[in-house]
Parts: sequence; C-alpha cells; structure tokens
Amino acid sequence: MTKKTAASDVNPTGLSRRTLLGAAAAVTGALAARDARAATPTAAAPGAFALEEVTVAELRAGLESGRYTARGLTEAYLGRIRALDRTGDLPLCSVIELNPDALTLADALDAERKAKGARGPLHGIPVLIKDNIATADRMQTTAGSLALVGAVPPRDAFIVERLRAAGAVLLGKTNLSEWANFRSTHSTSGWSGRGGLCRNPYALDRTPSGSSSGSGAATAASFCAVSVGTETDGSIVSPASACSLVGLKPTVGLVSRAGIIPISSTQDTAGPMTRTVADAAALLSVLAGEDPRDAATAASKGRAHPDYTKFLDPQGLKGARIGVPRERLFGYHPATDAIVERALEVMKAQGAVLVDPVTLPNMAKLDEAELEVMLYEFKAGLEAWLAQLGEGAPVRTLADLIAFNEKNREREMPYFGQELLLQAQKKGPLTDAAYKKALATCRRYSRAEGLDAVMNQHKLDALVAPTQAPAGPIDLVLGDHWLGSSSTPAAVSGYASITVPAGDVHGLPVGVSFIGRAWSEPVLLKLAYAYEQASHARRKPTFVRSVDLRGA
Repeated sequence: MTKKTAASDVNPTGLSRRTLLGAAAAVTGALAARDARAATPTAAAPGAFALEEVTVAELRAGLESGRYTARGLTEAYLGRIRALDRTGDLPLCSVIELNPDALTLADALDAERKAKGARGPLHGIPVLIKDNIATADRMQTTAGSLALVGAVPPRDAFIVERLRAAGAVLLGKTNLSEWANFRSTHSTSGWSGRGGLCRNPYALDRTPSGSSSGSGAATAASFCAVSVGTETDGSIVSPASACSLVGLKPTVGLVSRAGIIPISSTQDTAGPMTRTVADAAALLSVLAGEDPRDAATAASKGRAHPDYTKFLDPQGLKGARIGVPRERLFGYHPATDAIVERALEVMKAQGAVLVDPVTLPNMAKLDEAELEVMLYEFKAGLEAWLAQLGEGAPVRTLADLIAFNEKNREREMPYFGQELLLQAQKKGPLTDAAYKKALATCRRYSRAEGLDAVMNQHKLDALVAPTQAPAGPIDLVLGDHWLGSSSTPAAVSGYASITVPAGDVHGLPVGVSFIGRAWSEPVLLKLAYAYEQASHARRKPTFVRSVDLRGA
C-alpha cells in the first residue's frame, strides 16, 4: 500500500504563536533561497508574509514576469502552513494533510511554463481542496473520518482533473466537519476524528463554521491562493461568511460531483472559497464543466462559461433589481441586521433598485422535507461511493461505518454521536414513496412556489440577505449554537448563491448573500463584484485568542 501523509505530519509544535509568526518568515526565506531561478516571496518583517491577501491575478502577473515561480510560491505557502497551522495551545488545524508531491508538481509546472508557456490563469497557483474530494495520489480522501484512512479512490474527482489540467498546484487537503457535518444532530462544526478541531482565525475560540471549515480558515489565513469547498446546505457560504471570504455555491450541475464523497445527489455541489470575487470567478472558470460521470452536469450545456471573470463589472449594481426577503432571513441578530442595512445603502448608492420587503413563501415547509431527502440520499450515495473503493477498504456500507464508530468511540465520538447516520440507516431505497414525496415537496416549495415565484413576481435579478450571524463560541459539550442563516432557499432549490464580506461584529466577520436563479452565476458575480469594490469590507485575520468585548 502506498505510504500516506498523516495529519500529524503537517506541522511542528512547541513554539509560541508570536515566535512562529516570525519563524514563518524565516522558514519562507530559507526555503526560497534554494530556488535560484527566480525571486521568491519572503516576509518583510516579523509577523509579515509577502503572500498575505495576494490575489490570483497578482500571483499570475508575478509568474509571468519571472518574479515568482510555482516552486517558490509552493514553498512559501507550505512554510506558512507548517509554521502556523498546528502550533500553540489553540491551533488553527485548518489543513488535514499536505501533498508530499506538491514541490514535484510545482517544478514540473515551472519547466512547462519555460518550455511551452502557461496552460491558463491557474498555472502554478497553489490550491487547497477539502478532504471529501478524491485524489488518486499519495494523499488520503476521508471526509475527516478515521474509517476511510487507507481507502484508495480509483481516480481523481473530476474537479481535481480540471485543476490539474489547468496547472494548479495541489498543496493538500483541508480539515472539515466530519462527513461534511452529516453525522450528528449535536455536532461541533470544524471537528473531525482525523483532523481534530479547526478554529476561526479571527478569534481562535470561535467556530470557523462548517462543513468546509478548513477551506475557510486556511484561505482566510493565506495558507493558499484559493480553495475548494463543498456545500449541501450552507457548507460553503457559512464558513466563508465566518472567515470574511467570498464563497460561491454554484447551481447544482454546473460543477461535477463525481469523486466527491456525497450527502445529497440533489443538493451537493463544490465551489470556490476565496478572498476576492475575482478569484472566485477565476476558480469557477476551471471547476465548471460537463462530466459524463455526473448526469446533472448535462443541464449545464450552453449555460456554463469558460471564463467567468468577464462578468466582473464595478458598475454591476446599477439598475439591478434586488429583493430583500426580511421574513425569516433577517431579525435573528440585531448587529448582523445593522451591517446588512449598511450594505443595502451601499447597493442603493451604486444604483441598485431595492424591492423591500419581498416574501419568500413556503420556507417553513422545507425543513422536514429537506432532512428526509438528505437521509435517503446520503445512504444511497455513500454506499455507492464505498462500493467503488478497493477490496481493502475499511468500511463498505453505512452499517459498517456505524459499527466502526461504535468500536472506535473514544477516537470518533468523544464529543458527539452519530444520530444522523443511524436515522439514514433506517431508510429504504430511493424508490420509496416517502422519499419521492419529500423530494417533490422540496422542489415545489423551493422553486416554483419559492425562489422562482418571488423573482418572477417582482422581476428580480437576485435576493439579498445576511448570510448568518457572527461565529459562535466553540462548544464541545453542547455543540453548535445557530441563530439563523439564508442558505436554505438556494440549497434546496439547487440554485446559485454567493456570500461577500460585509463587516464585522466585535471583530467577527459577517457576510451578505446574493441569491439567484438557476445558472445565474454571471449575474451574481457581477452584483457581488460591484458591491465588493464599493464596500471593501474584507479584512485579514488577527489570530486573537478571543473576542475583545471591552467597551461593548
């Protein structure tokens, strides 16, 4: 069996965070000195990092000019991860595993650039991907579970093939809420048996949110240029909001799910998690595409675009009709509402026409039906995933997984259980009448009598709402504490949404979401980019231990 890189191999331990911030610069500089072919980014002062907040466009320009090399960028990011991610008494734990072949890949891409030129805008750009996305290499694909350690997927996920073909450097895998947060009704987001507890870089005692928690925290901390997350309901936009990122949840079918450990065949999608809207557009251009292994992508024919950056327009809000669905999506946290009210003023100042309020009917009818659909689809999808693993796979069925967790309770269930797995195990096949009824309910009330109805009635380009409240404290005793969010309409319908930084509450980020129709990514990117350019609300993380409430 091919040797794998364990999570414990990611970072050294034993130094204070302040010392390590300085050490990151020293490590980066020492590694860069080995690359004589071009200048490599180094930290300018203790605690500084030359690639902090750097965009894909800036990295691409540096690669084209010879200021950077793919190897130099890769060494710099690897040095920062090793210095900062798993150190101190409140470690970030955003990266579950580094790619042992990252530098080899970078060297090959540098040689190819020199001989043939760049493949595209991501050539030589370091990317992190979530640990539920398959790679047929020396990295693991486990969804954070110890039950899948050693299981080898037969091939790369389709989106990994796309990233490799585009010339991206796969730095490693990010931590996540185990099984993409579909294991327990009392889970703590960001925790996995294999990766440990991921923390929020804006306050280390706060949740990074889930389930793409590691992708969110790592991208916010400038451990990579961009990252890929996955969402079933909120798992891209929620951690993106909590970590002051742009998170784009594409229309289901725009991005292939082949090779991604599933929850729901009707709601799952992968998508970009980035520090800017332009970076999200650049990454989406690579991820999107038809794939015979995922039948849902057939619907994207004629609707997908090879270059989503062409839709970025700083005047994109002018004349846009945007609905404000206040019922259920506002009102659960006054400080969050206040930030979004300021965001609405920015939109109006940029020429948007706000239709305020509008009503999203039937939202209350989605909750029970959505869970029923996910329970059925998780069982069917997971067992199909496990069946394609090699004969030596530790688990082959959902029942096997449940038994593994029970046998390894001290390691896999020290804080919360597996209630959702037990509920899913009781479900029958997707031919059951109960499943068909629940799916029909979801489709009806999220689409024709949901988003489509309100957008048609008011001739809207998008809806806008708070993505969620600021990140709550990490609580391994009681689990997550959620006040509210706006992810469900786009999630259940399978339509597109994007969150953009809007401000912060006591240093904790808050995002605003633009929610659209199916295949509305060009419109949402245009609106989000215009808002981002007018507001400039993102700020980099400070890695403080806790929120400072003095004077609150």
